[in-house]
Amino acid sequence: MQDYNYVWASCFEITLELSCCKYPPASELQKEWENNRESLLAFIEKVHIGVKGFVKDAITGVGLDNATIAVAGITHDITAGK
Repeated sequence: MQDYNYVWASCFEITLELSCCKYPPASELQKEWENNRESLLAFIEKVHIGVKGFVKDAITGVGLDNATIAVAGITHDITAGK
């Protein structure tokens, strides 16, 4: 699903795994939080780095659906939504 969303919906999903144990006991959850808290907060702070906004017609200001956005040096174009 992550690959599909990245290619077709311009949506970048991630999966975070904190340990090799899929279902840690409740008694270990506090320790897992303490071990990963700073890394998770640093990641959250970086999430909004980049360009975001609306693609609009330069003259009318009307939003442009499905506009292709290309950045020099990046080989993956993005298509604007509605």
